[in-house]
Amino acid sequence: MLQGQFDLNGMYKTGDVILGGLFQIHFFSSVAIQSFTSQPQQPTCSGVYALGFKLAQTMAFAIDEINRNSNLLSNVTLGYTLYDSCQELGIGFRAALSLANSQEEKIILNGTCSGNPPVIGIVGDPSSTPSIAISNVLGLYRVPMVSYFATCSCLSDHQKYPSFFRTIPSDAFQVRAMIQILKHFGWTWVGLLVTDDDYGLHAARSFQSELNLSGEACLAYTEVLPWNKDTDELRRIVAVMKKSTARVVIVFEHYSRVINLMEEVNQFWEFAFQCRFAPAPAGWLEGGGALCTGEENLENVDNEFLDVSNLRPEYNVYKAVYALAYSLDDMLRCKPGRGPFSGNSCATLQSLEPWQLLYYLERVNFTAPFGDQVSFDENGDVEPIYDVMNWLWLPDGSTKVQSVGEVKGSGEGEELILDENRIFWNFESKKPPRSVCSESCPPGTHMVREKGKPQCCFDCIPCSEGKITNKSNSLECTSCPEDFWSNPQRDHCVPKKTEFLSYHDPLGICLTATSLLGTFVCAVVLGIFIYHRRTPIVRANNSELSFQLLLSLKLCFLCSLLFIGRPRLWTCQLRHAAFGISFVLCVSCILVKTMVVLAVFKASKPGGGASLKWFGAMQQRGTVLFLTSIQAAICTTWLVSSSPTPHKNTQYHNDKIVYECAVGSTVGFAVLLGYIGMLAVLSFLIAFLVRNLPDSFNEAKLITFSMLIFCAVWVAFVPAYVSSPGKLADAVEVFAILASSFGLLITLFGPKCYIILLRPEMNTKKSIMGRGIES
Repeated sequence: MLQGQFDLNGMYKTGDVILGGLFQIHFFSSVAIQSFTSQPQQPTCSGVYALGFKLAQTMAFAIDEINRNSNLLSNVTLGYTLYDSCQELGIGFRAALSLANSQEEKIILNGTCSGNPPVIGIVGDPSSTPSIAISNVLGLYRVPMVSYFATCSCLSDHQKYPSFFRTIPSDAFQVRAMIQILKHFGWTWVGLLVTDDDYGLHAARSFQSELNLSGEACLAYTEVLPWNKDTDELRRIVAVMKKSTARVVIVFEHYSRVINLMEEVNQFWEFAFQCRFAPAPAGWLEGGGALCTGEENLENVDNEFLDVSNLRPEYNVYKAVYALAYSLDDMLRCKPGRGPFSGNSCATLQSLEPWQLLYYLERVNFTAPFGDQVSFDENGDVEPIYDVMNWLWLPDGSTKVQSVGEVKGSGEGEELILDENRIFWNFESKKPPRSVCSESCPPGTHMVREKGKPQCCFDCIPCSEGKITNKSNSLECTSCPEDFWSNPQRDHCVPKKTEFLSYHDPLGICLTATSLLGTFVCAVVLGIFIYHRRTPIVRANNSELSFQLLLSLKLCFLCSLLFIGRPRLWTCQLRHAAFGISFVLCVSCILVKTMVVLAVFKASKPGGGASLKWFGAMQQRGTVLFLTSIQAAICTTWLVSSSPTPHKNTQYHNDKIVYECAVGSTVGFAVLLGYIGMLAVLSFLIAFLVRNLPDSFNEAKLITFSMLIFCAVWVAFVPAYVSSPGKLADAVEVFAILASSFGLLITLFGPKCYIILLRPEMNTKKSIMGRGIES
């Protein structure tokens, strides 16, 4: 027995089977406050929602079309009972209960029908929150509900809502579709407006979660639009939107609430009503323009913004009706004994229960009259697809809504297809707006997150030298490979400049020329001495040792060339060995020369003739060879134990590779130099002791002076070599080799060549033997 009836706005049509429908025919409702002391007053609805009425008419049209189709539900007439929910949870819930229970005291089906029986399925509700509430109750009785607008992802829980289905994709897909659009246009800084109900809050949670997972964008703000027209709160939200640098706003909201918001957004308001808020621009009033009062009625504007018929919600209603009709048709085609119910029975029209229809609805699969394939997955959802719509502003102030693309769901994700040539952008540039918190860091800089701000907000810090921006990860700079360095823009690595004492740079050319000059002079002096080898001055100065000394000086000049050019393994190993052996050979000859002078001086005294037998030609050659072999042994030990090798030195300049020869063993290098120094000092001391011999041509003085120059050059070389970086160290060593070689060449052979070439009268035995003895 009915305990009472609800006063509901509705549309009816009788039939063998009745389908129910819930639609929002009105925007707003007025529900009296309940006192619980008297019967509640019936709510009143206001603000006609044209689209809601169209949707209800769509359901009526679809049922009439099915009734005319002889191939679908033949011999069965569909009827309907449609109620207005007024976008109010309480009213929608009352309407759903009325559909499930009927509002008739008594229903007679046999004979003359009287009244409308309970429905076997409901198309609706359009909103998520009422759908949740209604499904919680009707799901207990397995009454099928097929919604055309409720998108909350929470309704995809088919265990919790076993009788709920929908022909519109869930918010989970809608959210991912929106993120695809954000990604396509490069919008990384967006605002989010949501309605204060299950639809909005679930969408906001899902949207934020997907943003965090994708990392494609950040939220500049999130605002919950008030359910009622709270002007102060709406103005606060509009102020937040205007203050924000985000140029893109994502909205999950009901249509009527968007109108409330738009009434506070004056740019839209002025354009819609062709008026201006005070103060009006100069010349506006004089040109016949009107001032906006704020009282203009948005619902009376002939504007396509309010006509959302092109969004195809009617088609969702159409498919929902056909889904129920095909399920009923499949059920009625069941053959007795082959049915899915107990005892392989089938359902009959006379004893039809809603849960029986639910069984077939879960398995329905049909092609709609417009060619779409319709079926429900295990969550009661259809294959997702969305149209991407664009509002085109027309010169007369109206708008035209047109499709510019679509988003399809697939097993691999969402596929976005856009025809950008059809998109109208309401900007002077006619291009998509930029909506980023921080512009992308230019090449050569990396992102540094601002503390306390979203990840899309950052500063761009230049990369340090030697590092460039990593294209795959702009959060940090990556170091260039060892042989590369960053270019001035820090956007790619370039090969490092190489530095070594080259034959092509001015310093290398000068040293090479000097080395070759010294070698040439040695050859000339040697030629002079060979040509004049029988003259007294050549014979008086131990011609064989002089020839050996000139050859060793020649080697000293040539070994300096090993220090010029890019270091190789063989040049690094040979340069110091050749240098050490050449100079030991040179100094050994000088030392033996000095000792011969000393022996000659002693032999000139009574009883000193025996000293000359220790300094014959064989002894001189043997001494030079012995002293030189010691240096050769030192070089061999050094090369075997810790050989010098080419080395890329980056300590002097980060952006340069200084090619040098690492000595390998500092001890070996020190012993090599020390041995040369020891022989030079010994030669200097002996020459110094005999510097005052009473010869007319005293060789000891020349040797003393040459050794003084030699030691001075190499004493100065050590600190200069240690403190000189890169190629300058090689230049210092070459300079020391050349300076000491020229010093020996000039001091020892200069006076002799002067006499031979310019003062031949002095090159006589009498002049040479004036007070000395021929050696």
